Amino acid sequence: MQVQLSDHFTYRKLFAFVLPPIAMMLLTSVYTMVDGLFVSHFVGKTAFAALNFVFPVVMLLGGLGFMFGTGGTALVAKTLGQGAPRRAQRYFTQIIMLAAALGALLGGVGIIWLPEICILLGSTPEMQADAVLYGRIMLGFLPCCVLQWTFQALLIAAEKPRLAFWLSVAGGLTNIVCDAIFMAIFGWGITGAAVATGLSQVVAGLIPVVYFMLPNSSLLRFTRTTMQLRPMLRACTNGASELVSGVSGSLVGMLYNYQLLRFYGEDGVAAYGVVMYVGFFFVAIFFGFDMGSTPLLAYNHGAENHAELKNLFRKSLLIVSITGIFLAALAVGLARPLASMFVGYSKELTVLTAHAFCLFAISFALMGYNICASGLFTAMNNGLISAAISFIRTFAFQAVAVLTLPILFGDSGIWWSASVAEVGALLFSIGFILRYRKTYGYL
Repeated sequence: MQVQLSDHFTYRKLFAFVLPPIAMMLLTSVYTMVDGLFVSHFVGKTAFAALNFVFPVVMLLGGLGFMFGTGGTALVAKTLGQGAPRRAQRYFTQIIMLAAALGALLGGVGIIWLPEICILLGSTPEMQADAVLYGRIMLGFLPCCVLQWTFQALLIAAEKPRLAFWLSVAGGLTNIVCDAIFMAIFGWGITGAAVATGLSQVVAGLIPVVYFMLPNSSLLRFTRTTMQLRPMLRACTNGASELVSGVSGSLVGMLYNYQLLRFYGEDGVAAYGVVMYVGFFFVAIFFGFDMGSTPLLAYNHGAENHAELKNLFRKSLLIVSITGIFLAALAVGLARPLASMFVGYSKELTVLTAHAFCLFAISFALMGYNICASGLFTAMNNGLISAAISFIRTFAFQAVAVLTLPILFGDSGIWWSASVAEVGALLFSIGFILRYRKTYGYL
């Protein structure tokens, strides 16, 4: 089914538009999980813990891609909705140039300072070498990582969600095949995992560069332009919620690792890694829906089509509600089998992981509302409110919960932190949505 940003969206058309980005995010989460599976089974528990220990540092810098992708998509889609395609193409080109340059700069800085960062975060001597090795290789590919996430969102604004999906398929297959070759056959260990992931980012991040350099059938293409500070600052500000979410999530992940090392040692970090891998698979559905719906909301905001805004908002709310309940129930039911899949070689670690995942799963029923509320304000080009929701959800409440709940409820309190944070953030999300309903006309 051919769907355009300017269409009236029935449930069928909405699903047709958002399913490719949902599938794309699910594929991304799957090949991230495959990395963990191969490392856990072919290298060992310590290397698996090291990978999970340093991964938040890499994702902190990789969050730039979410910022440029989401903020840039909202700006470009709104500009298209205003009937200015040439200006939208200039913005698109500038966003890609800026994303690649900052990705290279921060990747270089991260490579230099990574050993000191790992020590500062409390890395054990056993994990230090593997953590630094994996992190430095990943940071070497950071420009491609940032471009991958940026293009995944902008391809949707270009009305090419299927291309974004097939690029994710290509990147995922590259990662899985290279994992098998580098670790199972060549025995490269954690180096193989990092190189496999990096090569997948090369595929998904650089193929779109070639596509948009050539004549194509999308709404966007590269064009000659100079860097315009004001629209780029607006795009970055508007996408700040995704950057805040990435940075806050990474910082909270480091805080989790610090607390878990205190309570459980390496087993705690390994269990948290499994929860994050599998949890990202579930959360990917909400992120994919948000990625697909944001350009639609932004386009109709730019076109001042309030009737369609209301239609999209109401349909999105129902979809998120049903999906959240289903995912929470599914996660609880699959907790033990999923734990066994990753760490079944250790009975104690399997029990700990399954217990952690059951408590963490409750958050799936709520987080969809907060993710989509943040995305709504990104689409309205109100980056401040969007960032506030993301910060409250991913850092403010969760950081406090990670530090205080273990004091009140023992070590299990760590695993309740995500659910407590989602409840607090939901109250703020509802307040913001009601406060701005007349300003933007979505309710």
